[in-house]
Amino acid sequence: MEPEDLDLLYKWENDTSIWRYGNTLAPYSRFSLKTYLADARQDIFQSRQLRLMIVQKAGNLTVGTIDLYDFDPVNCRAGIGILIDENHRRKGLGLEALNRIKEYAFRFLLLKQIYAFVPIHNEPSVRLFAQGGYVTSGKLTAWIKNEHEFEDVYLMHLFQDSKIQ
Repeated sequence: MEPEDLDLLYKWENDTSIWRYGNTLAPYSRFSLKTYLADARQDIFQSRQLRLMIVQKAGNLTVGTIDLYDFDPVNCRAGIGILIDENHRRKGLGLEALNRIKEYAFRFLLLKQIYAFVPIHNEPSVRLFAQGGYVTSGKLTAWIKNEHEFEDVYLMHLFQDSKIQ
């Protein structure tokens, strides 16, 4: 992440329609995000998290963000989250980003598995992770709360022995 990403982060982090996926309950100020960008460590071994911007090669356009979080080097696993800006969805960018971070995670971080919590009703995300080779390992009942009720999520895994594309 770079200081130039501030406006996009501000837009995405304050989009209330996706707060429930990241456990956010309050908006972020520009100042707090600017401080976050200035202090963000890109050493996953220290912070246990790596947040990267997804940049479309054509036009050098930032279209989303992808995170490895809860990095556990002892058990060789990490969670993954991805956001593609609504104006750039359904163009294959999410799948390309998943494939690139998969290669990084398995070849350089030596992870055995990457996992995602995917809301069952978020069919585009379920399809995206399935296309990326993730398998559904289970269902967590009433795992996240939306405006009116609790929602189930799939626990989806990608294992290191899956083919790296």
